[in-house]
Amino acid sequence: VRLVESGGGSVQAGGSLRLSCTASERTSTNWAMGWFRQAPGKEREFVAVMRWNGGHTRYADSVKGRFTISNDKAKNTVYLQMDSLKPEDTAVYYCAADSTLITSQLQVSSAYDYWGQGSQVTVSS
Repeated sequence: VRLVESGGGSVQAGGSLRLSCTASERTSTNWAMGWFRQAPGKEREFVAVMRWNGGHTRYADSVKGRFTISNDKAKNTVYLQMDSLKPEDTAVYYCAADSTLITSQLQVSSAYDYWGQGSQVTVSS
């Protein structure tokens, strides 16, 4: 399975960006897709996740109310709409996907088998 990301860039604080991640295929109805991010010198951290049927949508506390994860089933694509961006949101954002995860694994980056190439998001103050 190949994941291709697009949509990163630079924006001023308070601005918005939308990331997209398209999967070459989905292997089961239990498919889950999520977003993680990694800032320089920091570990990769969970941002948002959803089951393909729309269930179990979760957000990190740091982005709750500002970021929205959604999908387009016809396009095999998941989106991350990022609003009210802050300088601390600056990171490389990665999409991830897997079809075998139980609920307790959905926010754990090491549990995912498939990863996108990463998209740089830079927020200036």
